[in-house]
Amino acid sequence: SDLRQILVTKSVENIQFLPFLTTDANNLSWLGYGCLKGDGTLIAVNAIGAALQTLYILVYLYYSPAKRPVLLQVLLLLAVVVTGYGYFAILVDTRTRLTHLGLFCSIFTITMYLSPLADLAKVVRSKSTRCLSFPLTVTTFVASSSWTLYGLQLHDPYITV
Repeated sequence: SDLRQILVTKSVENIQFLPFLTTDANNLSWLGYGCLKGDGTLIAVNAIGAALQTLYILVYLYYSPAKRPVLLQVLLLLAVVVTGYGYFAILVDTRTRLTHLGLFCSIFTITMYLSPLADLAKVVRSKSTRCLSFPLTVTTFVASSSWTLYGLQLHDPYITV
């Protein structure tokens, strides 16, 4: 819905950039975990997710009047991804790499899902759900539940979390 709003209004006003960026970082992290583990489902889902989030970032950048802060945030994300790749590829031995990356991905995902709690506080204070997207809430619940079940099926605690 945010992308549609950007394309219709040709403006990024009232649309936050950080969710696009953090979701892209999350997809890239899980893509790395999937590649390391050799899990085709993780690879496919997160490759598509990262491609879509990168597209959203490019559209946001195109319509953003202040391109410098957006580019700086993207460059910061790239620096974090490259640093993370270097850490996991060079500094962590092969046996513990999957464990460290899985733990990182789980913590990052939890943090990403906790950030909308600020909206929940606003809902409680205002006693109105106008700022919440019901379809997004349901979709997030279904997707999270699906990943939990998939993680349980694989006996992978990081995916389960």
